[in-house]
Amino acid sequence: VDRGASFDFVFLTPGMRKDFPQIEEARRRGAVIDSEMGLFFRLCPAVITGITGSAGKTTTTTLTGRILGRTGRRVYVGGNIGQPLLDRLGEIGPDDLVVLEMSSFQLQLLDQSPQVAALLNIRPNHLDIHTSYQEYAEAKRNIVRFQKPGDVAILNALEPESAACSAYTPARVYHFSRQGEVERGAFLGEGSRIVLRDGSGMDVMVGDRAGIAIPGEHNVENVLAALCLGMVHGVDPREAWDEVTVFRGVEHRLEFVRDIGGVRFINDSIATTPDRTEAALRSFDQPIVLIAGGYDKKIPFNGVADTIVEKAHTLVLIGTTADKIMDAVTRAASARGTAGPEVVRVGSLGEAVDAARCHAHPGDVVLLSPACASYDMFANYQERGRLFKDLVFQLKP
Repeated sequence: VDRGASFDFVFLTPGMRKDFPQIEEARRRGAVIDSEMGLFFRLCPAVITGITGSAGKTTTTTLTGRILGRTGRRVYVGGNIGQPLLDRLGEIGPDDLVVLEMSSFQLQLLDQSPQVAALLNIRPNHLDIHTSYQEYAEAKRNIVRFQKPGDVAILNALEPESAACSAYTPARVYHFSRQGEVERGAFLGEGSRIVLRDGSGMDVMVGDRAGIAIPGEHNVENVLAALCLGMVHGVDPREAWDEVTVFRGVEHRLEFVRDIGGVRFINDSIATTPDRTEAALRSFDQPIVLIAGGYDKKIPFNGVADTIVEKAHTLVLIGTTADKIMDAVTRAASARGTAGPEVVRVGSLGEAVDAARCHAHPGDVVLLSPACASYDMFANYQERGRLFKDLVFQLKP
């Protein structure tokens, strides 16, 4: 933004810091500071379902879109994934449904909330862009902050930051939980049965936890959130469960790539934060060779380091954060009184795949779950994940 120019509106790209002096100057001169998402909210004639969280929002959004397709209505899925829906406003009608994955950057400038909102979790992320964790968390809370009494908020009962957001909204609140019952929402009940409870006193047992095709306890929560979203939109629970049982996940999210001699290669390039890598490590009972490291988002590695010591026998490190991760793992191993995993330092993802192959044994999992963004070596996590898959497919049996 030119300091000397005057504008009526300034639309910010989502990942831009909002405190640049040029932006403040434009605001001082009378410009309305807005975003593509804010414009879409004002113009969209359909009911908007918004989903956010530090982890799990793409999986939950994708599955929710498939479940809502069972209503027979047209469903548009977008936001932080896919094609910008602003381009498709002309075809969206009042009887359609819109499902948006919403990042903290897209939420930060909003003064409206979706009519149906799901907040999966709030954990440290994007601290290289947000000025503080508090700013990041406040942006996430905007998904429910401006709701109205007739709206719906769906919150994670096991995530304190999510559950506490019931105080931020006048909407009708539902919860989901994989540990214990909820008054209204979706939960994992006795015998691993998945239960929907609409608040009328009627419980519907839709299926068994074993029927969820995507691995990991975190994905149980994502499924419960999606089922709850289907319930509030009136989807038949049996039809919603049918979608769950055939849903194999989204590319780069615990994605099975190949089995070579009994070693399974898994692409979890989406793990751009330590907590996502923790969840990935806990998704497998087999011994793990972990490939980690990348761009530094200024998030501590203490928690994931302890999980690495517990779950991985070999750690292959790449990227600018390699030293930080190795230091955190060394401290975690010392605290546990163990030697910790064998650590291998390499200079490229190709070298990392070769090193992981050399250190893996039949029955092991080779897991690309970097705990970091990709920008030191790649354009984005998708490019990193696709290269990983290409490299794995080039390995000879």
